[in-house]
Amino acid sequence: MKRQFLAACLASLVALPAAASSGDAWKEFAAEVQARCLGAVEGNIEKPKIVVDPFGSQSYGLAIITGNAKGTKTEISQICVFDKKNKTVEIGGELAHDAVKIDIPSSAAR
Repeated sequence: MKRQFLAACLASLVALPAAASSGDAWKEFAAEVQARCLGAVEGNIEKPKIVVDPFGSQSYGLAIITGNAKGTKTEISQICVFDKKNKTVEIGGELAHDAVKIDIPSSAAR
C-alpha cells in the first residue's frame, strides 16, 4: 500500500513539469499567431486589436483582428488563419462593423 502511494506521488511530481511546459508552449504558440497575424495586416488596419484563440484547431492557429481600415474611420474585422505545419498566414476579407460585432475588452486586446 505504501509503495503504491509513493509511486503515485512520484508519478504526479514527474507530470508537473510536463504540464507547465505544455502551458508555456501554448503561450508561445499564441504569441507566434499574434505576431504573424498582426504582421500580415500591417498597412491594412490601423491600431489593430487582436484576439487569438489560445489553442486554435488541430491544424490552424486562429485569430480575429479589428481596427480601422487604413486611412478611414471605418471599423473592420479580419480573420487570420495560421497554418501550424507550414508556418504560413492567410487573412480573410474585410468584414464590416455592422456585419460582425466584436467587443474586445481592453485587458484582452494586445
